Amino acid sequence: MSDFKQDAKSLLDNIGGKENIHAVTHCATRMRFVLNDPKQADVKAIEDIPSVKGTFTQSGQFQVIIGNKVADFYNDFEAVSGVSGTSKEAVKAAADQQQNWIQKAMTFLAEVFAPIIPAIIVGGLILGFRNVLEGVPMEFLGQKIVDGVAQTMGDGSPQYNTIVDVSTFWAGVNSFLWLPGEAIFHFLPVGITWSVTRKMGTTQILGIVLGITLVSPQLLNAYAAPDAILAGEVPQWDFGFFQLDMIGYQAQVLPAMFAGLSLAWLEKFWRKYIPEMISMIFVPFLSLVPAIILAHTVLGPIGWTVGTWISSVVYAGLTGPVSWVFGLIFGALYSPLVITGLHHMTNAIDTQLVADFGGTGLWPMIALSNIAQASAVMAIWWTTRQDEKESQITIPSAVSAYLGVTEPAMFGVTIKYVYPFIAAMIGSGLAGLLSTTVGITANSIGVGGLPGILAIQFPYWGWFLLAMAIAIVVPFALTIVFKKTGFLANNKIDFNIKF
Repeated sequence: MSDFKQDAKSLLDNIGGKENIHAVTHCATRMRFVLNDPKQADVKAIEDIPSVKGTFTQSGQFQVIIGNKVADFYNDFEAVSGVSGTSKEAVKAAADQQQNWIQKAMTFLAEVFAPIIPAIIVGGLILGFRNVLEGVPMEFLGQKIVDGVAQTMGDGSPQYNTIVDVSTFWAGVNSFLWLPGEAIFHFLPVGITWSVTRKMGTTQILGIVLGITLVSPQLLNAYAAPDAILAGEVPQWDFGFFQLDMIGYQAQVLPAMFAGLSLAWLEKFWRKYIPEMISMIFVPFLSLVPAIILAHTVLGPIGWTVGTWISSVVYAGLTGPVSWVFGLIFGALYSPLVITGLHHMTNAIDTQLVADFGGTGLWPMIALSNIAQASAVMAIWWTTRQDEKESQITIPSAVSAYLGVTEPAMFGVTIKYVYPFIAAMIGSGLAGLLSTTVGITANSIGVGGLPGILAIQFPYWGWFLLAMAIAIVVPFALTIVFKKTGFLANNKIDFNIKF
């Protein structure tokens, strides 16, 4: 076991002492502090500690990057400081007190979507695989024959078979895989309402039940609603003096979010006023039933409308006559959004785009931005590869970013030196320009780095590989050029971003 006592003591002294620590915990690679006065922390001295690989402040927490041995470091820090560790939830609560309303809103959105993202990633991979099986004609499989008639395309060229056309086994696999695919995307509101109640600290099973009422088979499927509305064939609940449309909210984000918040608020309200001896009976009833009514009368329609507006605006930017400008700007500015935490809103937008348009053109640019950051870090590694301590930071950070997690790369390397961050922004912007110009589309959110190609719709794989090449080569080359020419070489960004 490593001995970090001296480094832990140095960290304690330079962070402002025991009296400046409001709360502390650790995650897989970082010490996480909530400080009474962040200005007392001597960032430069802390980063000079041998065990420390970088620092940054995010979501009200001062985070010190240690690496895989952070648990050992944490134990030694606890011993030399006399400060007892705090649960991650308590640290988050303490950090929330230091955030403004924008930061709190972004943190809330992030913590609602974080537990759902693994399922969405799996769903994206499944959709991508199914797309290869059923949506990619292959010449070597022969021309498609229907009722003895050879099929042709609109221009008269042969229409070739897909894998499911010629293989009973793969047709069965394709059909079977829709089982989890449907569960993940069509029934997404169940996950959202559950996650909202989990975040709000209310009864999670009520959140699950509320979500099911939004996607019940009794309701008209949301995907069939537009045609049914035009045809005047929407089923209704008839209450005599008024009728209510029986429309579901499959794959919808904001209706589920609004419904979940109403349920959590009602439960907290009733728990304040209903005596504990009867709360088990009345609190769930008075929370769930009104939340269901609100969801199907007010909140659902409002959420659907707002979500459609947002996705339509973003879709117009992605596909409109100046889509290349949108791609250039979004690609370049996504990394600065990560610094502020505003990037968390893109998860909801991506999910809404998938629901409304069958795919998202936003997420491919996010994956490309992550790749660009990793490539800039690799350039720093190349220019400092003789520095063993620097390599302990750059190599793990680059690997992490290539796999979709960029915070270590950004806060530990690119922002610290500034010029690689600018190089990554330029490379990401150019890759984003190409992405929107040719309309690269993903089935869903995926693994946000090199493996991201698995979530890209198959017809765009070639273009995405080209965009990946841009995101790899341009930041790497520009970082080296900037370093040799001294461009921004003597600058450093303050990580304590304020709104």
